Amino acid sequence: MNSLLLAAFGWVVPGGSWLLMRRYWQFAGFALVVSAAFAGGLLLQGGCRWPQPADLAGLDSFTALGFQVAAFAKVLAGGPYLIAQFFQTPAFLAGRMHEYGTTLLIMAGLFNLLAISSAFDLRKGRKP
Repeated sequence: MNSLLLAAFGWVVPGGSWLLMRRYWQFAGFALVVSAAFAGGLLLQGGCRWPQPADLAGLDSFTALGFQVAAFAKVLAGGPYLIAQFFQTPAFLAGRMHEYGTTLLIMAGLFNLLAISSAFDLRKGRKP
């Protein structure tokens, strides 16, 4: 199986790399965790947009870089992120509980990255 296909499908479908490898329990586990974390993040009004220059105005460069890295971690969630972008989710910082929601969105992206990397480890013959 092509590594690029495995990574791309694993990004679009949470846990999808496990599905291509016919590991259905691992797929179900990662799909449930990533989707639940992303849905919880949206329910807690986490910002799912890329920070605009006006949002970063007045911040030092390290803090601005941190915001951009966190926004990239949200993109790693894949399919749920694309669906949220399609439905025009709230702005970068919106709502009273955006910190908790944004943390859950970042965790969803990192869980999806973990699913992809553990599938690659299993594909190489190492135990995840």
